[in-house]
Amino acid sequence: MKVSDFDYYLPPELIAQQPCQGRDQSRMLILDRDNGNINHRHFYDLSSLLTPGDLLVLNDTKVLPARLYAHKASGGKIEVLLLQPLDNCTWSCLVKPAKRAPLETKLEFTGGLSGEVVDIGEEGLRSICFSLSGQEFQDKIAEIGEMPLPPYIHEKPKDPGRYQTVYATSPGAVAAPTAGLHFTPEIFSDMAARGIETAFLTLHVGLGTFRPVSVERVEEHHMHSEYYSIGSGTVEKIKATKVRGGRIVAVGTTTVRVLETAAQGGFRAGSGWTDIFIYPGFSFSLVDALVTNFHLPHSTLLMLVSALAGRERILAAYREAVALKYRFFSFGDAMLIL
Repeated sequence: MKVSDFDYYLPPELIAQQPCQGRDQSRMLILDRDNGNINHRHFYDLSSLLTPGDLLVLNDTKVLPARLYAHKASGGKIEVLLLQPLDNCTWSCLVKPAKRAPLETKLEFTGGLSGEVVDIGEEGLRSICFSLSGQEFQDKIAEIGEMPLPPYIHEKPKDPGRYQTVYATSPGAVAAPTAGLHFTPEIFSDMAARGIETAFLTLHVGLGTFRPVSVERVEEHHMHSEYYSIGSGTVEKIKATKVRGGRIVAVGTTTVRVLETAAQGGFRAGSGWTDIFIYPGFSFSLVDALVTNFHLPHSTLLMLVSALAGRERILAAYREAVALKYRFFSFGDAMLIL
């Protein structure tokens, strides 16, 4: 397959710059992956579209204020995006401009934090050893860091908390699992009242989800690894759901990647790193349905939803969403694939 096969026209004005007023007020396109039928509702209708006995699985990762700004002794300015911890004080980071941060570069951040480049990776990656570690480091970045919004969002959200799910409990992501941004406590209550269960797992969204695909053939792309964890309680709920004939409804592509990674290893509780790349032709073991947002052209996320529902049906749904002026990407509207 060619990466260019996963393209569609999107007017720039449809890229949402702010979340809608209420989390669950977003529009929601419903796609039947068996026949391609499309319907239109709102996110607050979600529980009425599911069936008692279904299990909704969500990613509880929490976004770090991972964008930091530093300067060198020479005065040069450096932007640092924390990606993942390597040890107690060293982090893998994306640095801009990378050419200004060779090995042994010393960096000074606001608030008394400092760091040194101790290793160089590909494509702007650097390993930086910081002067603080553990909870002291977490407290410091909470004080001086910024939420790393995607580059297509040009306005800071009026409420920074809207780039965090209401159920985020596991700090470690550099971007939000955006399908979950639509959920409210009221939706969870409504689902529970209707006999729809929920379960949680963790994938710390990192560089792997957002690196652009730079090859021409889909099969030649390699994902960066991201840390995941799935507990025994979630595993048992999923097994019980399958036994009773309920559906596993994944919330977000990150949840899909954890579930299908775990399924490849005999499906048991555990944690580790996944570089799973899901594109058309992939055989799903666990996921029956998906709550997701609308994704960028040529992206691995668009390829994943195409693997679940079929490329032609996804692109037809996207064309209809564009025609009806749905709002796209992180702060945009939702899609439910059943």
